[in-house]
Amino acid sequence: MRALLNAYLTSSLILRVSIALVLGLVVGLVGGQPVAEWLAPLGELLLRLLKFLIVPIVLFTLMTGINQANIGSMGRIGRKLLGYYVVTSALAIVVGLIVASILAPGSGMTLDENASVDVPENPGFVKVLLGIVPTNIVSAFSEPNLLGIIFTAIVFGIALLKLRESRDHADLGNQLYRVIEALNAVTLKVMAGVLQYVPIGVFAIVAKTAGAQGINTILALGDMVLVLYIALAVHLVFYCGLMRVFGVRLAGFFREARTPMATAFATQSSSGTLPLTLDAARRMGVPQNIYGFSLPLGATINMDGAAIRIAISAVFAANVVGVPLDLMPMIEIVLIGTLTSIGTAGVPGAGIVMIATVFSQVGLPIETVALLASIDALVGMGATGLNVTGDLVGTAIISRTERKYQPAAAEAEPEAVS
Repeated sequence: MRALLNAYLTSSLILRVSIALVLGLVVGLVGGQPVAEWLAPLGELLLRLLKFLIVPIVLFTLMTGINQANIGSMGRIGRKLLGYYVVTSALAIVVGLIVASILAPGSGMTLDENASVDVPENPGFVKVLLGIVPTNIVSAFSEPNLLGIIFTAIVFGIALLKLRESRDHADLGNQLYRVIEALNAVTLKVMAGVLQYVPIGVFAIVAKTAGAQGINTILALGDMVLVLYIALAVHLVFYCGLMRVFGVRLAGFFREARTPMATAFATQSSSGTLPLTLDAARRMGVPQNIYGFSLPLGATINMDGAAIRIAISAVFAANVVGVPLDLMPMIEIVLIGTLTSIGTAGVPGAGIVMIATVFSQVGLPIETVALLASIDALVGMGATGLNVTGDLVGTAIISRTERKYQPAAAEAEPEAVS
């Protein structure tokens, strides 16, 4: 038993996660719903452990990162991030529309007029924007409101930086900074322990998902699922080309990114995977002041996988009702979908909310959302995996563009972003 445990602990994490994904799929499909219910607590434990780490890791990582940079660099990085998020989200929708138009998912299917689905309310962009500023810090941390935590970390991080730069309180500021650095290091130690449980949790979550969905659901809407994953693969190729342009080494990037990618695929949670995503960026050699800001923000508002899902769902719905989309509705979908993918940040069931919002704006029947809801988990897995990949790609690219401002960090960067 001890030898087996040692072999588990010393083997590669991505190898363990990959085996867990395959075993979970097989066990779930063979065992069905009973196995799904039996394994559910093990998967829930992983999600709880990852969420347990979100508040301290975002707060301490971002505050430490800000104090390793300056105010000017934060503004510059923020502008680059916003441009990257908007452009890649719009391109993701274009990719989805092109792939779906060629492969035509939903053709020949008919709409069940009695079908219905409860769609959560879309809070809208303005409400999400106001939600960045929490009315109560404690409630922001307890929910958790990730945008609110980011805002709190930025405000107090900048205040700490100013304190350290002041003539009268520099010593006090430096003492506090050392405490925050220590808390950040402790958080990373806790995360290292949680990483050992990730393969077990991934196995349970995948088995639960496969058992609950069943092979019949997969076969019934298999063309929609297949088209979505083809579009995700096309966008992943776009990411690779973009990284090559900016000089990011693909082998190094995917060596570190594959664990959070696989975990995001299994858990369907960008924010839940955030501790692993931050750890991957750190291993790539990305400066902390960049990844501490870009990844928490990306986990809430950068949703390229969800954007592709919007586009393919729209084409699917149009084919089901027999009214293929022409150019103008497609342009509307690109514009509305890009804004919607940001405006529904952090909303439970965000994928269905985004799809329903776009459908209502371009005149597609909301009833088709009921069909799509039945495969929500299957498409959500791939979409979330790409969401997290897009966050890491943007972080790696921005790190490359910032090297001239951080010569010391650039010289120390390992293979992934060198």
